[in-house]
Amino acid sequence: MKKSLISMCFVFITSWTFGQVETELDSVKLERIILDSLFLSEIEDSKPTQKPKVLHAEPLYIDLIRDLGARKGEKEWNVGLGMTDKRGFDKYEALVEYEWAPIDRLGFEVELPVTLYTMRGDLPSDLDRPANRIESLKLATQWSFLVSEKAKTTLALGYIHEFEFVDLNKLGQNELFKGNIYNPFFIAAKRWGRNYHTLIYTGPRIEKEFDLRRNITYEFHTNFHYMITGTRNFVGLEVNKEVQNGKLETVLRPQMRVGLAENLMIGIVTGIPINRDRESLSSFLRIIYEPGFRTFH
Repeated sequence: MKKSLISMCFVFITSWTFGQVETELDSVKLERIILDSLFLSEIEDSKPTQKPKVLHAEPLYIDLIRDLGARKGEKEWNVGLGMTDKRGFDKYEALVEYEWAPIDRLGFEVELPVTLYTMRGDLPSDLDRPANRIESLKLATQWSFLVSEKAKTTLALGYIHEFEFVDLNKLGQNELFKGNIYNPFFIAAKRWGRNYHTLIYTGPRIEKEFDLRRNITYEFHTNFHYMITGTRNFVGLEVNKEVQNGKLETVLRPQMRVGLAENLMIGIVTGIPINRDRESLSSFLRIIYEPGFRTFH
């Protein structure tokens, strides 16, 4: 009788404990759902004068011109810093860009990228170190022509035009520009549930220096991100693929984005080349500032 009573007590305590744990887990799950719902509602719900918008995670290395489904008045400053090991020298990148949406679903961007190179001892005989340069004056636009709230999908078309500058050591000696780069592109993005995001960015990049033949590269970038509940923080993978002269080059870019304030975020990217003989690991840091952006206000 005594053993039976002890067994009953043990079963009761165990059941009560597991019941409490299950209740707590259910509460955490419910809290996550509520947070996600509030955050998505805050970003996506539109005023009577606005068009619908679907929240998507934006890749950090090949970033978008403006948020997909952008709304009138949105604006953003970006500062980017990167370093790549080129096996014979180091390549340093820096950029400043400003993007804005003058009307719903249409974004514009102005960017000024700079590239500098530093030696690491003697350069191998089969390598030439490029000259330091302000890469180009980059002007871009992007139009979200389809936004489906039901399918959580956005489709967009865009165009980037770059006026290529001559090398820094040639500035003042001859012409300021040495050519143009034409880059039309297409974007398809979908959110799966509340937290998972996929995005495809693709199009040709046509480089045409004055008095030289054009050089065509086809880009196909795929992205997968997981956005943390109730925030714009995410972790993900950006896969940058380029085809030039029949050769495929791929770089994996694991990344994360963290909010430091409502309108200030930082993105951290690591580059892992798959089939680039003369390039090793790289790193990239993007600082994102959105004047006037607020959540849960």
